[in-house]
Amino acid sequence: MHVATKSLGLLAAVVAGTAAPLCSQMASPAPIRKAAETITAEDLHGRLAIIADDSMMGRATPSPGLEMTAQYVADQFKRFGLTPGGENGTWFQRYPLEQRVMEVEQSHVGFMAGGQHVHADFIKDARVLRGPSAPGEVKGEVYLVGGTIDAGKIDAAMAAGKIVVVVTDYSKGVRNARVQMFRVAGALRNAAPKGIVLLANQDAADFAREVAEQARPSVSLPSPRGPASGFPVVEVHDRAVEAILKAAGVDLGAIRSADHTVARVVAGLTAGIDVQQRSEPISAPNTIGILEGTDPTLKQEYLVYSAHMDHIGITPGEVDSINNGADDDGSGTVTVIELAEAFSQPGARPKRSIVFITVSGEERGLWGSRYFSDHPTVPLDRVVADLNIDMVGRNWTDTVVAIGKEHSDLGGTLARVNARHPELNMTAIDDIWPEENFYSRSDHFNFARKGVPVLFFFTGVHPDYHRASDEVEKIDSEKMARIGRLLFYLGQDIANAPDRPVWNPESDKKIVQTDD
Repeated sequence: MHVATKSLGLLAAVVAGTAAPLCSQMASPAPIRKAAETITAEDLHGRLAIIADDSMMGRATPSPGLEMTAQYVADQFKRFGLTPGGENGTWFQRYPLEQRVMEVEQSHVGFMAGGQHVHADFIKDARVLRGPSAPGEVKGEVYLVGGTIDAGKIDAAMAAGKIVVVVTDYSKGVRNARVQMFRVAGALRNAAPKGIVLLANQDAADFAREVAEQARPSVSLPSPRGPASGFPVVEVHDRAVEAILKAAGVDLGAIRSADHTVARVVAGLTAGIDVQQRSEPISAPNTIGILEGTDPTLKQEYLVYSAHMDHIGITPGEVDSINNGADDDGSGTVTVIELAEAFSQPGARPKRSIVFITVSGEERGLWGSRYFSDHPTVPLDRVVADLNIDMVGRNWTDTVVAIGKEHSDLGGTLARVNARHPELNMTAIDDIWPEENFYSRSDHFNFARKGVPVLFFFTGVHPDYHRASDEVEKIDSEKMARIGRLLFYLGQDIANAPDRPVWNPESDKKIVQTDD
């Protein structure tokens, strides 16, 4: 979304703070100011050039590049004198994943009719959309669905125990083909087919690219309920099976042009799906460092700074295939590192303890922060706040969006701190994209659902979002330094306050998941 700089500057001036005049006149003590000044554009740029380099290969979860980034963060935390906050006295909290690799050469989709037998292989002609719950081939009669699909015309009882073959039509666009697929899947939700085969007339080159993707391992969180039950869903290109379908009396062109729903059993035609996969347990890291507070009592409470160190990895087939994720979220990761350095300076250690955490798996669905919030390495009920930093290196120069201000008294604290530091020329404004629901789309949300007050610092998306063009040279490191200093001063206020932040009652009811 494009937002003009001048408009935001004006908006920032309007929303800037409701702070009392006394607060705006207060100066931070000299050791605090000196510590804040260690957060520099040069340091941020230098650190970002390391973790957003091509050598990190896009920092996918999981990947060697992610592991190297996690180790780099840990090395910096160690250099600053932090205490390891991971498992078993290490810097790392590792969470379990399941990696599945398809045995392409041992897998196939077969059609049998009139003594003929045709195989579509997974090397060039077929791809898996959903694997089976158990290995082994499934076979059955064919229940054919196509034309102008009305889910109400699909006989779920007739589809039971059969292979459902859906004739999709990419000539009307990818979206049309997907809508056809979802309509059939919805109609069969409570049925028990042995499998679904989608027949695709997609452009051959596009289909080949998607087929090539399945050679890469797929990764997911282990299901808490064990292996999922379900039937395989595969997609096969017309070219591989058109002749045998024609021999069985199936005219794909006529079905695609039909103005009604085609749904029938094809006499004499059977199909089989054999998807062979192997799975193995793996893991991914969160990196955690802790700076102990100075107060004998308050040091048992914690302020968290979080960012995600992972990105989306490599996009095969592109000239520049490595997605370096300089802004997303290299910018937040290096800001957390700089904050750790600032808080570790002489005279800057606050009363409460500080947890600095760079999580992984955010791009996969907030995996790392979910695991930390479910398996915290410090008592979660003693975490007073999470300040999450995700994408703070682009767009306007004098404004950062602070999402979640309205949900707790952290919004008022931020306003006071912001007013106290006009020299930063950086104003934290309210969420200007509520329709995008950014509040639930980054790692702070996993703290919020557990009852921890949060603020999410963000400067918006841009045309390079999730593209290889999200590069270090496009980052405004000077602006990032000012955002980092604002976050440092905010953390000093929160970590030294006599009382911990509190939720607004209505937000507490709406966001905190007491039965999770």
